[in-house]
Amino acid sequence: MGSSDVSLYLDPQIRDWVLFPITLVMILVGILRHYVVQLLQSPPKQLSRAALREQRALARAQILRNSSTSSPLPPVYYTAISSHLRQAFEAGEYLKDGPPKPGDAPAAPANPMTDPAAMDGMMAGMKTQMVMMVPQMVIMGWINFFFQGFVLIKLPFPLTLGFKSMLQRGIETPDMDVRWVSSLSWYFLNFFGLNGLYRLILGGENSADSSRDMSATPFTAAPAGPGQDFVKLFKAEQDNLEFSEGLYKWAAEDVEIRVLKRHGKLP
Repeated sequence: MGSSDVSLYLDPQIRDWVLFPITLVMILVGILRHYVVQLLQSPPKQLSRAALREQRALARAQILRNSSTSSPLPPVYYTAISSHLRQAFEAGEYLKDGPPKPGDAPAAPANPMTDPAAMDGMMAGMKTQMVMMVPQMVIMGWINFFFQGFVLIKLPFPLTLGFKSMLQRGIETPDMDVRWVSSLSWYFLNFFGLNGLYRLILGGENSADSSRDMSATPFTAAPAGPGQDFVKLFKAEQDNLEFSEGLYKWAAEDVEIRVLKRHGKLP
């Protein structure tokens, strides 16, 4: 007997007391998780003016050299800005602690485990992970305990047999049509399928997105700033700027000739 010969008729109470409750519970838990994560997140700490100036100087140099092959700046201005940045990096003018004094030993790299900001970021990441994982474990246990082996819904479109193991978890029935969905598989479909609804209700940057649970780690919230040696970064950027000056090309060079050629005024 093939799978097409088997007909199933579901009790409407399964729809009212199993299908809808599972979906509703997962939606409400996702929304609640979003607001709990928002409460647990501490406001970002403000950088000092010197530290912000240090970071912005490095970013300014990177933007300048990345545009060197087609720069909107005329040659005089590009050369002047590049030379000023190279001299400032060499003198240490943008370092938040000031230029290094002669005879000072090079600073040891910062240990993120001893930095309060880094530790706060790690703890915030661990708390967020717990808020994301614990509710899903509870919901999965609830479904396995009360609704194990239930068939909830039949999908309205045909599928190949390759989807059978994904849609009928917990039900060992080889003759059943692959379009029938078990309770445990319905949980996984909602787990990955409700993200669009969360974005519609809570916005794009929500904390209810279940796909982040698979890739996030407790250390994703750790700040990237601590531990960077700006003395070495400025030294490397100084060499990069000098190299980029040899690749410089003005974007507006011979622009009048190109415009005339485009409009057919010149051969």
